[in-house]
Amino acid sequence: MLITEARRRQRGLGSMNEESFQRKLTELVAEIGTLPVGERDKLELLAKQTKDRHQQLKKTVSSLQESIDFLRLSIKYILFDLEATRRENKYMRKLLEEGSDQSES
Repeated sequence: MLITEARRRQRGLGSMNEESFQRKLTELVAEIGTLPVGERDKLELLAKQTKDRHQQLKKTVSSLQESIDFLRLSIKYILFDLEATRRENKYMRKLLEEGSDQSES
């Protein structure tokens, strides 16, 4: 549960950072718009590339979070299966021991 709570907090902080990033980028683009045409074109291109890279980074982080969640779930299933196998092995050994004790009698 602590991990889930930490993830909620992290996502909440991520939203605040995202809003701040978008606001600053918008301010930068507006400021670039006031520059002379020669300087403006190069900086507008850089701002667009920054925005595109940011979007790609967000997609990558989201994909990684989904992969980690899937991995955690897979590990839980594997541990459940391991415990079930141990219980079955213990039960089968007990049956084998009882069978060998009865055959010796």
